[in-house]
Amino acid sequence: MNSLLSAGLILMLGFAGARLLKYIKLPSVTAFLIVGIIIGPQILNMVTEEIFLASDFFSNLVLGVIAFSLGENFRLEEIKRGMKQVMWISVVAAVGVWLLVSAAIVIYFIIIKFPLYPALVLGAAASATAPAATVLVIREYRASGLLTELLLKVVAIDDAWCLILGAMAIAFANAMRADVFQTAHVFAGIGEIVGALIIGGFMGYAFSSLNRFVKTSEEFMIYIFGFLLFNVGLSITMHVSVLLSSMMMGLVVINISRQNYKFFEVLRTVDAPLYLMFFILAGAHLDFSILYKMGIVGILYIVFRTVGKVYGAKLGARISGASKPVENWIGLALSPQAGVALGIGLVAKATFPDYGDYIFTIIAATTVVFELVGPLLTKLSLQKVGEISSLE
Repeated sequence: MNSLLSAGLILMLGFAGARLLKYIKLPSVTAFLIVGIIIGPQILNMVTEEIFLASDFFSNLVLGVIAFSLGENFRLEEIKRGMKQVMWISVVAAVGVWLLVSAAIVIYFIIIKFPLYPALVLGAAASATAPAATVLVIREYRASGLLTELLLKVVAIDDAWCLILGAMAIAFANAMRADVFQTAHVFAGIGEIVGALIIGGFMGYAFSSLNRFVKTSEEFMIYIFGFLLFNVGLSITMHVSVLLSSMMMGLVVINISRQNYKFFEVLRTVDAPLYLMFFILAGAHLDFSILYKMGIVGILYIVFRTVGKVYGAKLGARISGASKPVENWIGLALSPQAGVALGIGLVAKATFPDYGDYIFTIIAATTVVFELVGPLLTKLSLQKVGEISSLE
């Protein structure tokens, strides 16, 4: 099978599969993942090696598109109204998950006489969410309301806390492992975050300064994707977060001029096939053979991550004075987990030659679970507060 035939089948089967699975009320993102698993190498093997090799490029582009679009939700006038709630919910949920997951796994490791430091890294990875899955569920069901607005803002910055916690966890893990506290990892993590914000801010300013030369809708498309690709490529080259830099770029673009909303509208007209390909390829990459390796640690990770998200977000919402529906349901809506968690797993794999593979396996296995179940929980949360307008 050649790559073009494989790509065509991916799009057609993704569309058909999503339509069929809607009859059992599955969100499209879950349907795309299931289709990806079916046509992937473990079952039908319909995805060519060339497409797999190109999936890193494609995934980074789509993550850039998603994060750039999330930046639109950070208009300064809206931030002034709701940022207190966003900060409290995101921080308490992220730290709560880190503490709960780490503590649960540490206790288990003490019982089985296993090194403790992997628990800190696993807890940090658990604090991440998956903005791509969350955004797609919201758009599919045309959700709108207070919970939807807060959810978009929380997932947009949630991965920033995960990156900070990940840097801290790896530093402490190194200290526990080597008996020497290595602050370099902490500063490197902070540098990645600051660098991403600087690059995104500069690109957003350049984008807004030069867009007066863009006249037609066709030029809009070329202009947007040119800047997005450049920003993503520069972020990768500088070893900073693609998600954070792209979100910062979108934030700057929308705040420099309200007229810039037209660029986000144009992007929304073409991003549907990008999302479809992204999630089908993600499904094709999921390896169910690792699930049996998850064991008790994986179960503890899943249970305490869920508890931490639900009750951490609930506590943050209560402290910030959010409404009761937001307090009750925003934590469950933060269930999806993907890219940044896997990123921390890859760093751990490279950093710890003894237990790095073990850490990555646990994170990858739990990601399989949360990517399939998480979108359903996000949909349920939005449905319970009455912010989903369509269940067709």
